[in-house]
Amino acid sequence: MIRVTFAGHSSKYNVDFMNLDQRVNLLAELGHYCISTDPAWLTARRRAHAANGWFTPEFIDLAVHGIATRYLDKEKLQAWAAKYRLPDHPVNPRTVGLTMAGNIPLVGFHDFLSIFISGHHQLIKPSGRDDLLQHLLAIEPAAAPYFAFADRLAGCDAYIATGSNNSARYFEYYFAKYPHIIRRNRTSVALLTGEETRQDLEALADDVYQYFGLGCRNVTQLYVPENYDFLSLLQAFRKYNHLSLLTKYKHNYDYQLTLLILNKKAYMSNESILLTESESPFSPISVLHYTYYRPGDPLPASLSGNHPDIQTIVGRPSPDRRFTPFGRAQQPGLEDYADGVDTLQFLRDLT
Repeated sequence: MIRVTFAGHSSKYNVDFMNLDQRVNLLAELGHYCISTDPAWLTARRRAHAANGWFTPEFIDLAVHGIATRYLDKEKLQAWAAKYRLPDHPVNPRTVGLTMAGNIPLVGFHDFLSIFISGHHQLIKPSGRDDLLQHLLAIEPAAAPYFAFADRLAGCDAYIATGSNNSARYFEYYFAKYPHIIRRNRTSVALLTGEETRQDLEALADDVYQYFGLGCRNVTQLYVPENYDFLSLLQAFRKYNHLSLLTKYKHNYDYQLTLLILNKKAYMSNESILLTESESPFSPISVLHYTYYRPGDPLPASLSGNHPDIQTIVGRPSPDRRFTPFGRAQQPGLEDYADGVDTLQFLRDLT
C-alpha cells in the first residue's frame, strides 16, 4: 500500500503502484491544496519569501495559482494523458534524474508533473533557492519508489536538467550516454507594430515585469518600428511601479542606471524600468532592451520561431505568425514545453 501525505492530508492507495487514474486524482488533490489556506502551506510560502527575496508573495501566489489552474485541473490532466495514450504503468519503469532551476518559484514543477504522470520514478535535485516543491511533496517512505530528493544525481536511467549555459555543458558531459533533455539560458522577445491598444501594452507589462524578468518566458527585448513612440508604453508599464519600492529590485535599477549614465548611453524610464537600445535579447534585471525594424523588411532571426536563445515570441498572432498573445507569456499550458521539446513524449518513449 502506498500512502501519500500532502502536509497532513493523506490519500491511500491499496495497490502496489498507482495507476493512471490514481495519479491524475492525486495531482488534482494537490491542485486543490495549492490554492487552499492550509496553515502549513501558508507558512511554507512565507518561509520561501524569507529565504529568497526575489520570491515575493505576489509572484509566489501567481506561480501557485497558475500551477493549480493550468496544470492540475483534472479534466486537463486527463486530456493530456489521453493524447499520449499513457499506460496505467510503464512496462519497464525508469528512474529519471531531475535537476531544477530556481530562478522563479516552482519553475521545475512541469518536469516533476510530467515524470509523475508518466509513471516513472524520479530523483530530484531541487534548487537551493526554492524549497516549495519539497513542501508540496511531503511524501512518506512508502512512496519512495516514486519520489526522492538528493544533493547529487547518480545511477539514473535518464536525466532532465535545467540551468545556465555553463551548467548545461557540465550536464552534457556527464549525462551524454543517457537519454536526456538539457536546457540552457533562454529568454523571450516581443514584436510591436505601433498599433497596440492600452490594454495590449498593460498586458505586455505582465510579460516583462512578472517574476522581475527572471524567467525564460519573460520578455527582455522589444522589436519596434522605426520612429516608434514609447510614451504610451512607458505609461502603461506604470502598473508595476510598485516594484521600485522593493529594495532588491531598486538596487538593480540604480546600478543599471548608473552604468547607462557612466557609459553615456541613451535610455528612457518610467521609474521602474530602463529602456535602452541593444541588439542583445538578454537584458539585466530592471532593464528592457529594444531594437528597431523597418516595416516590410524580413523579420530578424530571433523572430523566426526557432532561434536557440528565444523561448517564446509575444505579439499579435496571425495566420503566418504563431506568437504568444500579449499578457500570456507567463501562462503556459500543459503542452507548452520548454525549448519546444516534448517532455512527455520523451518520457513515454523511455524503454
